[in-house]
Amino acid sequence: MIEGLNKHFESRVRLGVMALLSIHDSVDFNTLKEELDLTDGNLASHLMALEKNEYISVQKDFVGRKPRTQYSSTKLGKAEFEKHLNALEFLLKQSK
Repeated sequence: MIEGLNKHFESRVRLGVMALLSIHDSVDFNTLKEELDLTDGNLASHLMALEKNEYISVQKDFVGRKPRTQYSSTKLGKAEFEKHLNALEFLLKQSK
């Protein structure tokens, strides 16, 4: 096993979520769904897993009368994702 790779980011969905959250302060559910081309259920299950591990935080509010759910990366999530990316980069450099 490569040091630094995080099994919680092995899924393309979780990798995509964390990538989007690393470049935006927060992203709403519908934007994540559209950007990653996912169903509601598929996205929701991956978001719950990331939230359970405290890699993302969830904020719920209303825009007018419509509910909106926003997601942000936590300090832990940012640190673990950066570690994961560094491990991937190291792996790629070693394979050259």
